[in-house]
Parts: sequence; structure tokens; C-alpha cells
Amino acid sequence: MKIFFVILFIGIASSSVHAQGFVSDVSKKGTTAAPFLSIGQGARAIGMGSAFVAIADDRSSLYWNPAGLADLPGNGIVFDHTQWIADLQYNFFGASFNLGDYGAVGMSAITSSISDMDVTTISEPDGTGEVFGVSDAAFSLAYALKLTNEFSIGINPKYVYQKIWKMSAGTFAFDLGVKYKTPFPGITLAMTITNFGGKMQMAGPNALITYDPDLPNSGNNDRIPANLQMDEWALPLNFRVGIAYDAIKSDDNRLVFAIDATHPNDNYESLNVGGEYTYQDFLSLRSGYKALFLQSSEESFAFGVGVKQFVVRNVVVSIDYAYQEFKRLKNIQKFSVGINF
Repeated sequence: MKIFFVILFIGIASSSVHAQGFVSDVSKKGTTAAPFLSIGQGARAIGMGSAFVAIADDRSSLYWNPAGLADLPGNGIVFDHTQWIADLQYNFFGASFNLGDYGAVGMSAITSSISDMDVTTISEPDGTGEVFGVSDAAFSLAYALKLTNEFSIGINPKYVYQKIWKMSAGTFAFDLGVKYKTPFPGITLAMTITNFGGKMQMAGPNALITYDPDLPNSGNNDRIPANLQMDEWALPLNFRVGIAYDAIKSDDNRLVFAIDATHPNDNYESLNVGGEYTYQDFLSLRSGYKALFLQSSEESFAFGVGVKQFVVRNVVVSIDYAYQEFKRLKNIQKFSVGINF
């Protein structure tokens, strides 16, 4: 059964690679819609340099690898806030519920927080008195199942939405992930394909115009109602393979290293590497490097810290912080709060 699902997963990944033109000497950077889907969620994962596909053992698994939900005991929620570049802010909410032998279900939402901007024109560069807004959102509902004690699979269907002023676009997509605890002590292997689905095409009142089909000649109707048809743009599809190694795992200390190889459809391949040290399941220190070997990448070093504390009975609260360097751009900060019960 494990072999069947691995073959199925590789088959889907391979077909998507060729269908969406992955294999290319051109990076295709900036050629996809909804780029906010490439912003990592969860301060713990970001602090580890975004090398998290094979770890995926908290509620941010909804973003990194839905198969990880099957390994989570009990129920829980997570809130995540990102101070992004250009004064953009993104919020992530995730929740998962363990169904025992029936697997686990989860839900997530990503929303943007962007201030309204003035509408300007060539004739009125200081503004027309109107304002316009921009918003991004993605909503998902996931399911994960342990096929054996070592092998789990998860799927995460989602709806993606973008809007700018009076124009909007939406489409459906899904994430698919597998996670396998190998026979080698402490080594976990995982694979994911994310944002596989339809294309985004803007539409709305702003596309309604009047058109003169015979501009050189006068006397004809120069105000023919017309509708501008926007191009379709693919989502930021990404294929990841990750491996994690528990170098130390005892009652008081845990040290884990992880490495992810990423293959996106809007950039070249790269590696993410990171590690986490945890003392008495209370204090965690993390560090990593994102986009290793990727030319002209602004992303690089990252580090983070987290604390976990029992509150009452089986209720556990975790607070995590991450900082990521963006070189010439503004460095980003991320905060996460999780509650497990």
C-alpha cells in the first residue's frame, strides 16, 4: 500500500512538472498569480530556514505537508502573524482535530492586511479622491490518514482568492503530501506538491470600457461597449522533497536537522536547511538558511525561538518567534501562538 501511494504521488508530481512547464532554463520568476501562497507559515518552520516538510509535526503542517496532521495527538489551533516586506501583513489560522483510527481533519485560512491606497491618474497624479484596496485570501480543508505506523498521506483542497479595486479572481487547488518514518533510526522522508490546480483570471467592472473599432475614420460609433479579457496565470506550484534526522532524542534534549529540496514553477531549484534544539520540551532554539544555491535570492539566514508550557490539565500553549533576513529588502518577523488540547 505504501509503495502504491508513493508511485501515485510521484506520478501526479511528474505530470504536473511537464504540464506546467517546470523543466526550463528560464526561471519564470514573477509569472504566477497569488504569490502570497509562497510565503511560509508558522514561526517555527521559518526559524528553521523553511526546512520543514519532513518534520511537519505541528498545526503549520496545513501549509507545509498535510500528511503531518495524522501524527498530531489531540486537537489544536494556531495563529500566525507575518510582518512582510513593503508594509504588508499576513495572518494565518489553522486548526486540526484527531479522529483516531479515522485519521485527522484540519482547516486553515490565510488573509492579508494591506492599507487602502489613493486612486491616481495621469491627469490627477495627487489623487481623484477615491481609494482602492487589495486583498489576498486562501481557505483550505485538509484530511490526513496513517496507512501504517510509519507512513501517512494527506490532502489539502483550497480556494484561492485575490482582489484589487473592482477586479477579482479565484480558483481551486490542492496540496498533496506523504511522510514516511524510514527503518533507519531517527530519519524521516517526506514529499509534497502544493498549489496544484486551476489558473487565476481577473474580471470585474474595471474591464468594461468603450471602444472605437475604426479609429482613423470619423462619423462611426466610437463608444462601442467592450470587455477587456485578462490573461490567465498559473498558481505558484512547488514540488518539495525533505528529510529530517533526530540526532538527539531523550527526555530532556532533542536535536533535529532538516533539509528540503524545492522545485517551483516560478524560479530555479534551491535547498532549505535548518535545525532545532529543544530543552525539556520547554525552550527551543532554531536556525537555518533558505534558498541555498539560488542565484540573486534576497532570502537567506533565519533564526527563531519558542517556548511551550502546560496551562491546565492537557492544555498546552506554545509561543514562537522567527526572524528572516531579506538582504536589500526589509527583514521580516513572524509570531505564532498555538494551543493544543
